Amino acid sequence: MDNSKWQVNHTGGFDFILLGFFSQIQDPALFCVVIFVIFLLSLSGNAILILLIQLNAHLHTPMYFFISQLSLMDLTYISVTVPKMLMDQFIGIKKISVLECGIQMFLYVTLGGSELFLLAAMAYDRYVAICYPLRYSILMNYRICLLLASGCWFLGLMDGFLLTSITMTFPFCRSREIHHFFCEVPAVMKLSCSDTSLFETVMYFCCVFMILIPVTVISSSYSFILLTIHRMNSAEGRKKAFTTCSSHMTLVILFYGAAVYTYMIPISYHTSDKDMVVSFFYTTLTPLLNPLIYSFRNKDVSGAMKKMLNMGTVFQENMK
Repeated sequence: MDNSKWQVNHTGGFDFILLGFFSQIQDPALFCVVIFVIFLLSLSGNAILILLIQLNAHLHTPMYFFISQLSLMDLTYISVTVPKMLMDQFIGIKKISVLECGIQMFLYVTLGGSELFLLAAMAYDRYVAICYPLRYSILMNYRICLLLASGCWFLGLMDGFLLTSITMTFPFCRSREIHHFFCEVPAVMKLSCSDTSLFETVMYFCCVFMILIPVTVISSSYSFILLTIHRMNSAEGRKKAFTTCSSHMTLVILFYGAAVYTYMIPISYHTSDKDMVVSFFYTTLTPLLNPLIYSFRNKDVSGAMKKMLNMGTVFQENMK
């Protein structure tokens, strides 16, 4: 019997093999170093941002509360896939057990789904702040912010539980080689020997719900924001607001576009190379871009960073 094949009734004790895309890169060692640097930058950027928001009282606002939740999601998101990918390349062992594959799948689907709704909550927060500034403290009090964030996490958990539980219960009787660098739902489903068309339909409608509602909230929020900005008398204020909105919308379009491609386009239209490129973007690059776009360009965050660095310098001088 071929080692890369197994029968339906032998699916209890096997390991998947993550092929990854290092084998397709001309200089895998250099690419590995680049990914490691991106991973460290993402990890440190999001961790620093969370720390700054927690330590500075003037950053205890609804906007930064949501940004801290986004950073927490991104920090966990990139930690779910990248360390395993780098370790496989470094050690040369690309196996992953069924349990580990299921856990990885559950975590990244949960975090991805939660982030889809959190981006909508952040857009709504900006809509209230710009369009209803006098009622902002009432409409976006701490209780409402906590409720919105909890709802995002809950919906993400439901999505992760649904997709993972169904995907991992399919019988696998094809090659155990996953043409991906982590256990993504479409890549694992390709290994199933049963008819997955019904599940693909369920996944499609699930993703329509997970994407359509946040997209509606985001597009509506930014439409009203742009109308409000257009009525501003200050040309400098309009320019600043337009720049901020365009940056946010660019990131939202890229993140949602990747989700649409991965989960709403039929699996038969997918190719392994395209899937890995798209997945690499939203699992590795997006966590790096979010702190830069949402916070480090912000004067409040920059000021808090300088204050923290100055405190560190003073502490070192006192220790001498």
